[in-house]
Amino acid sequence: MRTFGGFKLNDKIVYGEVRENQVHLLAKPYWLGLDFSGDVVPLQDLRIDIPVAPSKLIAVGLNYADHIAEMKRTPLGTPLIWFKAPTSLLPHEGTIEIAFPEHKTDFEVELAIIIGSRAKNVPQEKALEPVFGFSVGEDISDRDLQNSEKQFGRAKSFDTYSPIGPFVYSEVDVTDLEVTLRQNGEVKQRARTSQMIYPVAEIVGFASRSLTLLPGDVILTGTPSGVGPIKEGDVLEAQIADWPVLKNSVRNAPR
Repeated sequence: MRTFGGFKLNDKIVYGEVRENQVHLLAKPYWLGLDFSGDVVPLQDLRIDIPVAPSKLIAVGLNYADHIAEMKRTPLGTPLIWFKAPTSLLPHEGTIEIAFPEHKTDFEVELAIIIGSRAKNVPQEKALEPVFGFSVGEDISDRDLQNSEKQFGRAKSFDTYSPIGPFVYSEVDVTDLEVTLRQNGEVKQRARTSQMIYPVAEIVGFASRSLTLLPGDVILTGTPSGVGPIKEGDVLEAQIADWPVLKNSVRNAPR
């Protein structure tokens, strides 16, 4: 497994490969090619930032049977997809800001797909080829708005509503990994990626038949059961397998 990320170095966004406690910097974002600059910086001298800069942030819903049951929905027979605003992305140790504290706003942990090459009408048997790697993501969701509006985009696109990271992992098999979310240290969600109704290849193939996927695009693959509300003061820890934990705090958005 190889590990890549986005970092702040003297207020400049840089990308690099993490090797033990050092980051080997790239001349351009990793999803555009592994062109190393030759510079090496200790990880402790960098601030972890959003690990990718997508043109599109795509979400998949109803991809775990137990989550479909808890949401009192019925399977559609095909992946349910919608768009989240890329401006909703939030890095590791960033703060989720609840837009409407009076609304029920839930956490959802998800496996995130990072696209590494242009993909259009990709057959399912080749659908893993344009995938660069994977990350840990969350889909923070305003249920009041989601239930009152036909479109999910606004309910899930407020600034900070898409934590992702800390890093992106390539050369890794994600067919059967444990997915976990802890709220204030208590496990709330736990499942395995093998329980997904639509696996990664099927999701990528389906999405590419509807739109062109570009390098850097992110696809969130759906959440298992156990979703629940967040409130100011909470700490969320999302993890997949033994990858580093994605940790975020919660507060009410200033008004």
